[in-house]
Amino acid sequence: MSFHDFMEMALYYPGLGYYTSEQDKIGVKGDFYTSPHFTSLFGEMIARQLEEMWHFSGRDEFTIVECGAGTGALCRDVLSQLKNNKELYRRLNYCIIEKSEAMRKKEKAILFEKVNWYDSIEDIPRFTGCVISNELLDNFSVHQVVMKDELMEVFVDHKNGFVESLRPASAALKEYIAQLNVELPYGFRTEINLEAIKWLGEISATLEKGFVMTIDYGSSSSELYRENRSKGTLVCYNKHRINDNPYWNIGNQDITAHVNFSALRHWGSMSGLEYCGYTDQANFLHSLGIVEHLRQKERSGRHANAGIINNAFLVHTLLTDMGNKFKVLIQQKGIPQPSLSGLRFSSQTV
Repeated sequence: MSFHDFMEMALYYPGLGYYTSEQDKIGVKGDFYTSPHFTSLFGEMIARQLEEMWHFSGRDEFTIVECGAGTGALCRDVLSQLKNNKELYRRLNYCIIEKSEAMRKKEKAILFEKVNWYDSIEDIPRFTGCVISNELLDNFSVHQVVMKDELMEVFVDHKNGFVESLRPASAALKEYIAQLNVELPYGFRTEINLEAIKWLGEISATLEKGFVMTIDYGSSSSELYRENRSKGTLVCYNKHRINDNPYWNIGNQDITAHVNFSALRHWGSMSGLEYCGYTDQANFLHSLGIVEHLRQKERSGRHANAGIINNAFLVHTLLTDMGNKFKVLIQQKGIPQPSLSGLRFSSQTV
């Protein structure tokens, strides 16, 4: 089978795949951390940006669609913050796209109002609002390719252990490389995320007016296809340790690949989603006033239990550690030239 199909089974096979099983995935007992897991500050800043998006969208009915909500922490923190705006909260709908029943159980354990669950965004009537994803696209199953005399795709077999072989790549994979104007040197191995293209098309078909906010680790084509990335970006996470062997501990470890934000911009544009801006998480949160927000909470006593040391840790984690690694891409549809606060300090393009 193709590596794409192997990865799909390892992550999503019913009941046995990594994301469909009952095991803890996020936090101390899991395999990795996400920004919402560390602190509510992350969700509160996302809520600030969403509130501004609501203003740009006309201050009417507003639907937030979160694709892959994890434990539900981001949704919980966003809703808690948006309750402070009674007019918006009254007009708000929150939809979660979640295909893992195990993850739905975790989400429903902490989310009690305003939220409905769906299998696909295509199940939601056309809406005005924002589609959010945080660390989702890196878990889409990818095709692995290697440049030889022509572009070849990686296939997986099992003969006394897993073995890989190469077959000529499909027209869709070759077109992906051509559309991005990329020339891979001989022997270069990389990933192609065709599912992200399909995902953007589904969003654009359902989004009447509004925004798409994609937060993930990755970079632009110019970064992903440099010589130091010649072995690709695929990594696996198990008990907070990283390895590069997807054929080990199948179903018990996460498998991820860096997101190509140049590809998201390109195919988003082809689907009718216009580019708003691109930045890293540190600049995004700084632009939305996270430091002053934290100081206000400390002065009001609402964050008194954090303490100076813990606050310093939170800021370091969100703004330095994860802040430089994670990127934020915002696209829009039907809203002429919105000037979003979260992109105020952006110095990057994609």
